[in-house]
Formats: sequence, C-alpha cells, structure tokens
Amino acid sequence: MFKALVLTQEGKKTLANIIQIQESDLPEGEVLVDVAYSSLNYKDGLAVTGTGRLIRNFPMVPGIDFAGVVCDSRDPRYKKGDQVILTGWGVGENHWGGMAEKSRVKADWLVPMPQACDEQKAMMIGTAGLTAMLCVQALQDANITPESGAILVTGASGGVGSVAISLLARLGYKVVASSGRVEQNSELLLSLGASEVIDRSELEQDSRPLEKQRWAGIVDTVGNKVLATALAQMNYGGAAAICGLAGGFALPTTVMPFILRGVSLLGIDSVSCPLEKRQAAWERVIELLPESYYQQAAQTIGLDEVAGYADKIVKGQVTGRVLVKI
Repeated sequence: MFKALVLTQEGKKTLANIIQIQESDLPEGEVLVDVAYSSLNYKDGLAVTGTGRLIRNFPMVPGIDFAGVVCDSRDPRYKKGDQVILTGWGVGENHWGGMAEKSRVKADWLVPMPQACDEQKAMMIGTAGLTAMLCVQALQDANITPESGAILVTGASGGVGSVAISLLARLGYKVVASSGRVEQNSELLLSLGASEVIDRSELEQDSRPLEKQRWAGIVDTVGNKVLATALAQMNYGGAAAICGLAGGFALPTTVMPFILRGVSLLGIDSVSCPLEKRQAAWERVIELLPESYYQQAAQTIGLDEVAGYADKIVKGQVTGRVLVKI
C-alpha cells in the first residue's frame, strides 16, 4: 500500500483526498516508478479544484509531471534504479499522474534523467521549464538573436514565463516581462533577468491591427487578447513562440502582422515533439539555467498542502514553481 492524492466526483463537486492505494489500482504501463517529486501548476490547480471541468474520468491522481526512480520495468530501455522524468502525455488528466508514491506509465513517455540533474531539480524545471526551453530554441531557430531587439514574455510570473526569462537573459537577450501583478512580482522577475516589468493591462487594451514596433520575439503563455495586442506590436520579421491558453482559445487578431511585417507564429507542444528533441531540450535547459534560478523560483509543499495551493494557483496568487515532495 502507498499514499496517493485521489480526485473523485460527488455530483458536480470535485473532492481531493489522500488515501492508501495499491499497485493493482494503477493504470496499465510498462514502467513502475517510485515518485520523488511532482509539481503543482495551473492545470493541476484546475483539476484539483474542479474548475473548468478539466477532468472527465474519475477517480484520477493529478500531477502533470514527476521525477523518480524505476522500481519495475517490462521495457528494455529502463531498468530498476534508473532515474527518470515524465512530462506531458495527459498524465494527471487522462492517466493517473505524479501525486502518488508510485506511478505506472508507458515507457515512451519517460525521459532518462540527465547526468547533471536530480529529481528535485528536474521538477523545479518540470513541464514548464521544458516548454520554456523549446520556446527559446524555436526563437533561435527563427533567427531571433539578442541583436534583434527585446523579447516579451507574457504570463511571466508562471512556471513557463519564469524559466523563459532566466534562459533568455542567460543567452544575452533583453527581456521584458508582462505580469498581472507588477507590484507583487517585479522583484522576482527582475532577479531572474528581466530588464523591465510591465503590467498586463498594457496588452489588454483595444489595439489597431498594427501598432508601433516593440518586440523582436514573444514567448506567450496567455493567448487571447494579450497575444493579439503583442502581435500587433511585433518588429518586422519577428517571431512569437506560443505555448499556453491561460487567457482562452480565441485569438482576436488579423492577418496584417503576418503579411505586412512577416511575423512568424511558432506553436510549441512539449508532448508532441520527438523524444530526441525533448532529451536535447532537457540537457540544454539544465546547462543554461543559473544556480540562482533554483534558489529563487520554487517552493516545496507536501501532498496535504496541495488542495490549498491549488485554489491559490487558480486565483493567480502563486508565483513561480510549486514542487510537491512525495
């Protein structure tokens, strides 16, 4: 028997309880992992609080990523004692995730732990950090260099945004961070490497199809009107790496930024990219992130604190990464 945070449904209400379960309760998969750390992000917050009906199948163990040690494997690529990371693939949404002392998953979903990393650091990076690295790499592949101009990071106080700021600053880019709570988050965002912090309200105003050019590149985690306004402010030949929909699915823009300024829209999905690309991104993000990031950008909680923190995350009251020590 082992502990797990299990979500159940009572009528229309989602209940989150820590209970004892056994290996036979876990879904099918080739690899069984002793989980050391998971994390709590916005999607987890939605799942645990029942906001937005993210979870369709109950019971469910939340936790969209985890790091741990293989304790049993039917796949030759992994043996007992191997350290592994899992990000994406619907864990915590469609397949039981990381907020349990053990998790059974498909071998294809795992990534071997890079040598310079451990379980705690891996979850301080997590799905958010992997996604941020893929965004930064996409901008570089689009020939957006530090000399091209300023990079806007929206949703800067979240997991993807905070890592993106650190990575971009380390690579020599000028980074402008957009936050919905400037007074609360400015000190942290500036310490991570942002040169300026602007209020998100600047990007939520009604804008014309094209505005004054401000951004050589964008790392966007918000979408909707914020992204539409930012696209209208892009430099000629700029590129926007988009990876999140915190503001909704709509994109109220026109074709003018793409036709008249040659703007590129780069979709980033940390799940669908090939394993080799994910492994390379893990190696690079660990190489680039400064040690100061690990000291400032995360807080650690236990399973019994998840429900309270989930509510705070959904309300936008949490800055940076939240680790769950299993």
